[in-house]
Amino acid sequence: MKKFASAEHLSFSYDEGGYVFKDLDLSFEKGELTAVLGHNGCGKSTFAKHLNAILLPSGGKVYIDGIDTADEERLYDIRQKVGMVFQNPDNQIVATIVEEDVAFALENLGVPPEEIRQRVDDALKSVGMYKYRFHAPHKLSGGQKQRVAIAGIIAMRPECIVLDEPTAMLDPIGRGKVMETIKKLNREYGITMILITHYMEEAAQCGRVIVMDKGKVIMDDAPDEVFSHVEELKSVGLDVPQATELIYVLNKKLGLDLDTHITDEDECSELIAKLLS
Repeated sequence: MKKFASAEHLSFSYDEGGYVFKDLDLSFEKGELTAVLGHNGCGKSTFAKHLNAILLPSGGKVYIDGIDTADEERLYDIRQKVGMVFQNPDNQIVATIVEEDVAFALENLGVPPEEIRQRVDDALKSVGMYKYRFHAPHKLSGGQKQRVAIAGIIAMRPECIVLDEPTAMLDPIGRGKVMETIKKLNREYGITMILITHYMEEAAQCGRVIVMDKGKVIMDDAPDEVFSHVEELKSVGLDVPQATELIYVLNKKLGLDLDTHITDEDECSELIAKLLS
């Protein structure tokens, strides 16, 4: 697969001093669905903002499809390639009608009206919000607002979307709908998705999981492999999916030797059913 984004010897510090991360190397393949985990302050959101040049390196380089993010003349190109979705959708919604909000950035870029119409309709359909195109955003649920915010990014036709805790303010139903949207965009449109989350069940649905701690990558593997390291994850303040946690507790309390690579609840149920039969 083609490498889409990479950080090479990346260092960053805010003005008040102290490096958030130093000499960080990390890359993402085109078409990946990756989760980035870590407790608050580990550097994951700061890293995410380097991927579309909201922040620039204090040292080292970040490349997006071969473009150096520090090249001011290519800033437009970078932000065309990488869209950002944040925690609070209200901070990204600017219009009073859903379809007008999705069209907002396209109008500012001077996209022809007939193309805007097509892009807006396609984007809203892709996130399951087309029937709400004439609604007022403030009357939508949190999950619906977040899907409208994602549609606004999709309409820009990016190759990659970075989502910084997009479900943190949502209820379980809203979280589920947003995760369905993220997986669909990755599966059907091949958009590279980088999901920063503190929900382990969300991370378990991704193809790759990266764990950060104190500005360093401490794990980088498939979800079942990462979450099998239960005690190591707990030592850095992280949980594991409920299915994995249950198997871990059974092993510890009952002296069993069940496979802790299981992250799926149905698979966990089958395993326990076999155990009881």
